[in-house]
Amino acid sequence: MKVTPTPNRKALEKGLTLIEISVVIAMMLALASIATFSVGNMTEWKQAREAGESLRSVYLAQKAYLADHPSTDIASLTEANLIPYLPNRSGAMPVVQSKQKTALSINVAVMPPVFLSSGAAYDPSDSTEDSLWDVGSL
Repeated sequence: MKVTPTPNRKALEKGLTLIEISVVIAMMLALASIATFSVGNMTEWKQAREAGESLRSVYLAQKAYLADHPSTDIASLTEANLIPYLPNRSGAMPVVQSKQKTALSINVAVMPPVFLSSGAAYDPSDSTEDSLWDVGSL
């Protein structure tokens, strides 16, 4: 009669159990969902930051224009006055869209300039010093 050896305990514990695999998959899904939400927030932050940079370039153009024309009142400034003073000589005012994808205009008759949406100031960040949708603290 031939005796078959019983497998030792270490040989049985080599693989992963179904519970362990399920836990690993659940953790990977949780990390993937966190990353997805973070990318969405980064996209909004990037749009707000680019809008702030556009306003800052208009603000610098205002300062340069007023340095060349010191007797000019800020309320009389127009976009046509500032276009030659914009950085990189772009030839046009910056174009910015709101979070809802509507075009925003820039009020250049105030210093620092602000975005306008339907005639009202537009700054969804609710802060004038964060450089998101505004010039920021200078």
